[in-house]
Amino acid sequence: MARMINSAGLALIKEYEGCKLEAYKDCAGIWTIGYGSTGGVCEGDTISQEQAEMRLEASLIEVEAAVLRLVKVPLTDNQFSALVSFTYNVGAGALEKSTLLKKLNDEKYSLVPNCIKSWVFAGGVIAPGLVRRRAAEAALWMA
Repeated sequence: MARMINSAGLALIKEYEGCKLEAYKDCAGIWTIGYGSTGGVCEGDTISQEQAEMRLEASLIEVEAAVLRLVKVPLTDNQFSALVSFTYNVGAGALEKSTLLKKLNDEKYSLVPNCIKSWVFAGGVIAPGLVRRRAAEAALWMA
């Protein structure tokens, strides 16, 4: 059975992504809908709440699989869920190339929260929402 994000991690994603049923440009200028879904989203798109939940579930399956593939060390449920939330937001490619992943796979668990907290830029500027989200992800990591 595949590992899944826990309820704390899912709540974190839903809180910080929010759910918008009409397409909008996120703080980085990317067309987004539902709970931060970007795939195939165009200006003027709309979806139902049920479609937003389905998109989230489908995206989480991919993100959970990416985290499991990339992380080579054991994780607690909270650590796994914090990384899924983080990766849901930044993308698996960004995690794969990150110093965060290198340090984690070198078993430097204590360095991960500060690494998470450094990912606060959108469009080249510090985004207050990302500062709050990264603090919440770091707290979940340490819980």
